[in-house]
Amino acid sequence: MRALGAPRLLIAPLHYLRIFPSPYFRTLSSSPLRLLVKLHYFSTRPIAGITPMAAASGERVTSDWFSVPDLRLRNHRFTVPLDYSLSDPASPKISIFVREVVGVGKEELDLPFLLYLQGGPGFECMRPAEAGGWISKACEEYRLILLDQRGTGLSTPLTTSSMSQFKSAEKLAEYLRHFRADNIVKDAEFVRKRLVPDSRPWTVLGQSYGGFCAVTYLSFAPEGLRQVLLTGGVPPIGSGCTADAVYKACFEQVVQQNEKYYRRFPQDVHIVQEVVKYLAESEGGGVPLPSGGILTPRGLQLLGLSGLGSSTGFERLHYMFERVWDPILVPGAPKRISFIFLNAYEKWLDFDSNPLYALMHESIYCQGASSSWSAHRIRAENESRFDATKAVKEGRPVLFTGEMIFPWIFDEMHALKPFKDAAHLLAEKKDWPPLYDVATLNNNKVPVAAAVYYEDMYVNFKLVMETTPQIAGIRLWITNEYMHSGLRDGGGQVLDHLQDWGEMHRTAAYSRSLARPFFTAAQGFCTSASKSGGGEKIVAAVLFERLPVVIPKIDPVVYAFQEFS
Repeated sequence: MRALGAPRLLIAPLHYLRIFPSPYFRTLSSSPLRLLVKLHYFSTRPIAGITPMAAASGERVTSDWFSVPDLRLRNHRFTVPLDYSLSDPASPKISIFVREVVGVGKEELDLPFLLYLQGGPGFECMRPAEAGGWISKACEEYRLILLDQRGTGLSTPLTTSSMSQFKSAEKLAEYLRHFRADNIVKDAEFVRKRLVPDSRPWTVLGQSYGGFCAVTYLSFAPEGLRQVLLTGGVPPIGSGCTADAVYKACFEQVVQQNEKYYRRFPQDVHIVQEVVKYLAESEGGGVPLPSGGILTPRGLQLLGLSGLGSSTGFERLHYMFERVWDPILVPGAPKRISFIFLNAYEKWLDFDSNPLYALMHESIYCQGASSSWSAHRIRAENESRFDATKAVKEGRPVLFTGEMIFPWIFDEMHALKPFKDAAHLLAEKKDWPPLYDVATLNNNKVPVAAAVYYEDMYVNFKLVMETTPQIAGIRLWITNEYMHSGLRDGGGQVLDHLQDWGEMHRTAAYSRSLARPFFTAAQGFCTSASKSGGGEKIVAAVLFERLPVVIPKIDPVVYAFQEFS
């Protein structure tokens, strides 16, 4: 690998030309276009960058390469401003950590860069232990960059211990205002300009909240983007605070997910009722948690946050309740909730290891307005359905809640108690800066492809369909084959699907030729059925120019393709 500043070749040699059948065309046998052509310039010259030895500069430190099975990795640390609006060199700085990942033997190939933005807010990027899933797929063609968003992982982590350094809630809240998508995008641009040869644009893959960040990227720094791939991550982009609309829509989806759970495990209706009754009748209205907090009936309902919205969530939730009670070893001993269950409960919620999620969650929906504890207010409007003790008395199933943060969590979760006052300040903060520029999105020129999950509990389908007509040129793949965790659960299939759509988008003539057989002048909507693996799939190709969107009934598995231009 050559050192920084070495002369560059002006023309990259063509390493190979690969032609392969696209998965899209396997579902459209009537299409005369059967092959998707991709040119991969995998040159043998070294990538511009730092020498392979551990090196340091004033704002960047790079490690040696190391290995996990079938992958090669190295780490980079960048020193960036806490507040990019301050030009003073002495202004506060933080560290941003990224991990560079390539397939074995590709360390020095001139590969295109793919930045992955993790879901959250407040969660670090994954730590690859081996090749597999979508990471293997990405490393076939890209130099993958895993970024710990500011405040997470190794990017100046904001933990329960590190945040205790602030002596007042006001100072902590002032510090935390810098940890939203606007600054995450600025960090990404800082990294791109110093890591990518010639500061070339890169592809961004945004999962969930990472997709929200990617749309912020499209709004304020589109020049840094080659293409954008979204998986379960199309945000509401309205002005003010959109949290109320989000929670009103999500409460309806949460009710449906509860109904599905209890149809799947009807025996759990009685078990959950029994636990709620036990908690309500316990001294203090709950039982102590291992870390020092308290488990109450409303706290128990928080298990729906993960249990109702991921592919294996129902099973994991059911297996937790299988071990909720201690066995009676001594005749006459009182009934007790097991330590195993209480410990699993705390680990399930992750508030102790990722407190930033609870502190910043509602702020991701705020532009120039406060959230004022939106989820708490919207729940109050639905309390007749979500009151756990009332449900037990009336013999109804107890409903779990979804992705919602309530103010009382900062009283009942031990790890969050020190940050209660700061949380209230953030909930009432009104002067949040903008996260999206609708005018820029309306005139977007960057290819965008999005996987939209029809039954997504976290990113509501109806709200997604309100946003997408505002992003010019976006292509949607709508499916109920996956839940919100489709990128993880689908191996490389979800990423492969989006890459194909992005490739077609980048070739304008190809896109026009593809559109002709499927465009319906009257509605812009066409469906066709195909057999795949013995199951029925409905394929829909939709082309819109910001027209109203009508989605047909989807059953059992759907692939819908849409373009807004």
